[in-house]
Amino acid sequence: MTFTRMLRVVGGVVVAGALLFGAAPAAMADEIRDAQWPLRAFDAASVWKESTGKGVTVAVIDDPIYGSHPDLKGNVLPGKSFVDGGSADDGSAGDHGTGMASLIAGHGHGPGNSDGVMGLAPDAKILPIGIPGVEDEVGESGIGDWVRYAVDHGASVINMSIEGKFLSDSDERAISYAARKDVLIVAASGNDGKARLGELASSPGVVAVGAVENTGEIWSKSNWGSQLMLSAPGVNITSASAARSDYPYRRANGTSDSTAYVSAAAALLRSKFPDLTAGQIANRLVKTAALPRGNEGLRLPDPHYGFGFIRPYSALTKDIPVGSKNGPLKAPKMDSSVGAGGLSAGSGGSQTGGQGEGGLSVGAIVAVAVGFLVVVAIIVIVVVRQKKDGHNGPRPGGPGGFGGPGGPGFVAQQPGPYQQQGPYHQAGLYPQQGGYQQPGAYQQYGVPGEYPAVPPVQPPGWQ
Repeated sequence: MTFTRMLRVVGGVVVAGALLFGAAPAAMADEIRDAQWPLRAFDAASVWKESTGKGVTVAVIDDPIYGSHPDLKGNVLPGKSFVDGGSADDGSAGDHGTGMASLIAGHGHGPGNSDGVMGLAPDAKILPIGIPGVEDEVGESGIGDWVRYAVDHGASVINMSIEGKFLSDSDERAISYAARKDVLIVAASGNDGKARLGELASSPGVVAVGAVENTGEIWSKSNWGSQLMLSAPGVNITSASAARSDYPYRRANGTSDSTAYVSAAAALLRSKFPDLTAGQIANRLVKTAALPRGNEGLRLPDPHYGFGFIRPYSALTKDIPVGSKNGPLKAPKMDSSVGAGGLSAGSGGSQTGGQGEGGLSVGAIVAVAVGFLVVVAIIVIVVVRQKKDGHNGPRPGGPGGFGGPGGPGFVAQQPGPYQQQGPYHQAGLYPQQGGYQQPGAYQQYGVPGEYPAVPPVQPPGWQ
């Protein structure tokens, strides 16, 4: 089975339970909502006036999700568990999947949904795809199976807050399949603080995400590399827990959480701009991303920040050119079963059986011989008719004659639409080195509501 692991890094001073939530339930609810600093940083109230993710399904490939959590109930589809073959919406063994789902599509609870966890895309639906943990030895399912299930069951965004260090050919084909079906895959960079990304996060067509603190600075344990595309909040993140107790919440650090926020932002965009491709959705996120103060001169994409931290409100409201189909995403590898010209491997012109030593089949040889005889016969007929007409030159033009109205003639080859230099080759669009270097385009800082310099307890506004 493909090796994966959920990226769990739980903050020691903020573990869900009596340590943090030992007060009465009402006070606990207040603290839960107050603790969600990314919502204030994103100015979620303004974001939700533009989009809530309605009509979009986000697949969460993770632990089975506790869909009956009060902050998630009604937003979680049955899905499928690749652990036992059943549904994946009644999980209780692990918190990770439930936490990611709540950051994406949590809707809170209580009067006015003012209590509990709110996701960034509270009206999106979650398609849970339960997968075995590292310690489990269940079946042969891997990333390829999980991705294909998500694509085939209506997801337009796939959240993968997991680390896939090694990809099989089947996994790579599934990623290509998702790209062909216009599904955006978002994956975590990892929590080792190392200069490496797993094969999943670094795969062409996948949006790799790093974690930043509430100052906008990169988290020290966020993995980094040249394939990193975006970053998002990933430190001291409060989310729902699968624990069925008086304290069904957790707080953690990690690129898992930042990945969930990017998936949620993508859901917001897919809801507001349903005609944009997955690459064009990524384009809006990239072109409205920003960097913290003091990093404005970084060459983008930066290996630690990518193109910067996401600003959902800007992505929803800025006037961004649509751009090319793939946007900043590199095209994934084509399915190896498809050869040049769209023919599957082994479906070339020669067929097995009845084939001579020279490579031509008996049928092909007969066809060539018959064709040759037909040509000879036509030449003889033309020569005889010309002599009968009394001249040896070509017949004069006229109705039905060569070059005349109704005659076959020869039409000069006109340059077709497939030979035009297309928008994907225009200079300056997604260059391989140093792209997105327009002065000030993505490095705004200090704009009211966008990362003002404030103490950590008052998180900056990311709009």
